[in-house]
Amino acid sequence: MAKILGIIIVFASVLGGYLLSHGHIAALIQPFEVLIIGGAALGAFLQSNPGSTFVHVFKKSLSMFGSRFTHAYYLDVLKLIYEILNKSRREGMMAIEADLEDPAASPVFSKYPVILKDSRLTEFVCDYLRIMSSGNMAPHELEGLFDMELASLKEDLDHPNHAVTRVADGLPGFGIVAAVLGIVITMSMLGSGDQNAIGQHVAAALVGTFLGILAAYGFFGPLAASLEHDAKEELNLYEAIKASLVASASGMPPTLAVEFGRKVLFPAHRPSFAELEQAMRGG
Repeated sequence: MAKILGIIIVFASVLGGYLLSHGHIAALIQPFEVLIIGGAALGAFLQSNPGSTFVHVFKKSLSMFGSRFTHAYYLDVLKLIYEILNKSRREGMMAIEADLEDPAASPVFSKYPVILKDSRLTEFVCDYLRIMSSGNMAPHELEGLFDMELASLKEDLDHPNHAVTRVADGLPGFGIVAAVLGIVITMSMLGSGDQNAIGQHVAAALVGTFLGILAAYGFFGPLAASLEHDAKEELNLYEAIKASLVASASGMPPTLAVEFGRKVLFPAHRPSFAELEQAMRGG
C-alpha cells in the first residue's frame, strides 16, 4: 500500500506542479519519446542480463506491492521448524523422512501452505534436515555448508535489484538521446518549418529528457531499492533457519533452537518470545 501511495505522490506532485504553473498535459504526451527511451532501456537490459532475468525481475517487481515477509509469515516459519525438530526429537530422525521426501503430503508441512508455495525455502529446509539425519556432520561443518550456500543465495537474490539499478542509471542518458534526436529533427526544419512546428519539436525533445530523469529517480530507482530490501528480508529468513538448525544440531532442544532463529530475524516483523512460545504450545 505504501509503495502505491508513493507512486501516486510522485505523479501528483510532478503533474500537479506542472499544471499549477499553467502547463498543458497534451504537451507531455510524446509517444515517440517514450518509444525511444523505453525501447533503448529494454534493449540494454536484455543485452546485459541472462534471458531468464527479464521474467524473474518482472515477477519480483509485481510482488513488491504486497510483501510476504510479514509478522505472521515469520511466525509460521518458526512454528514449522519447531514442529519438525520436535517430531524428530521425539520419534527420531528417521520419523521425518517421509515429511522430507514429499512435503506437500506431510502432515507437518501441509499446515503451512504459504510456505509450501515457496519451493526454494521448502527445499532448503528439507535438504538440511536430510543432512542432519545422516548423523555424520559436526555442527561447525553444517554451519560452514550453510554459509557457502547462503553466499551463493545472496548473489542470486541481489541480481534483480542490480539489474533494475543499471536500468535506472541508464534512463537519464536515454532521455538525453531522445532529446538530441528531437533537436536534430528541429535543426533540419529551421530552413523550411514554421515557428509553431519548430516549437513543438523542441518541446518534444525536452519532454524526452524529462521522462528519462523522472523514470530513473521517481520509479526505477525506488523499485531497485525495494527489490534490494526484499532480498535482504528473504536472506535474513534463511539465516534464521540456519541458526535454528545449527542450534538443533548442537544439541539444543527444539524450543531453544527456534529461539536462536527468532533472534536473528529483523526486528520489524520479529515475533516476541511470548508469541512464539504460545504458537509452539498451540502447534
